[in-house]
Amino acid sequence: MKNLFKIALLAVCTFVISPAFSQTKTKKDTSFFKKVGHKTGEVATKVGHKTAEVASKGAAAVADKKYADKVGPRGQTIYIDKNSHYFYVNKKGKHVYVSKAKLKDKPVEKK
Repeated sequence: MKNLFKIALLAVCTFVISPAFSQTKTKKDTSFFKKVGHKTGEVATKVGHKTAEVASKGAAAVADKKYADKVGPRGQTIYIDKNSHYFYVNKKGKHVYVSKAKLKDKPVEKK
């Protein structure tokens, strides 16, 4: 009976310890996956921002008026919403509201 107990205990210990050794990874493998995961996250963020920007500009072009004579502080297209507020769409797709005093005249196109 004692031998049977010893064998069972040895088998249990073997099954408990063996998965711990199989989960060890080398430092090279983890750094590679971290780099790939980080790069994937950066690309996904950039794609998300660009998608939001395009969608927001499209929605603003349909729903709001475009201010033809003025541009934003850095040359952005200015829209006027239903409450007569001036805004432009930044690179993350957010509406950035500006006062009329901060708007600049639109440059004249040379032909």
